[in-house]
Amino acid sequence: MALAPTRLRPADLLHVTDRFADDILGGDYDHVLPAGGPPTTERWFTRLHGNEELDVWLISWVPDCSTELHDHGGSLGALTVVSGALRETRWDGSALRDRRLVAGDQAAFPLGWVHDVVWARDGVTVGGIAPAPTLSVHAYSPPLTAMSYYDVTDRNTLRRKRTQLTDKPEGD
Repeated sequence: MALAPTRLRPADLLHVTDRFADDILGGDYDHVLPAGGPPTTERWFTRLHGNEELDVWLISWVPDCSTELHDHGGSLGALTVVSGALRETRWDGSALRDRRLVAGDQAAFPLGWVHDVVWARDGVTVGGIAPAPTLSVHAYSPPLTAMSYYDVTDRNTLRRKRTQLTDKPEGD
C-alpha cells in the first residue's frame, strides 16, 4: 500500500476552503486585502494559514492572466470560489475539458491533476468599467514545494515543459 502524501483527504481540503471562504465573506480577513481592494490588472495572493501540513491562500484572478497547464507536485489541493467566476481547463487523460466555477462552487485536485485556471466573466461589463477580480481560497496539503507545467502535443498527450520549486500558490 502506497503512503499518502498527507493525512488530509480532498474532502478535508474542501471543508477548509469553505470555512475560510465563509470567514472572508464575513469580513474576518479584510485586513489582509490591499488598500482599495485586489488589483484589477494583475494577480494577487496572500497566505491565510500555513503549517507543516496545510497552506491556505486567498488568490485574486484578473483577465488575461493564465496559470498555464500545471500540476501541484506532491500536494493535494482544493478551492472555493468566493466571488466572481473562474474557468478551469483540465486534462482528463485524453483531452482538455472546461468547467466554469462561480461563487460558492468548489473543486478538489487529487495527485496528478493537471489544469489551468483563469478568470471568467461573471456578468456584463457596463460603461468600460474594469471587471472585478475573482477571489478564491485554495488549500494545499502538504504545502506546495514544486509544480510542473505542461503542453498538449500534436499526438494529444501531455509533455512536461518544466518543473519549478515553489512555495507560492498556482505558480507565479
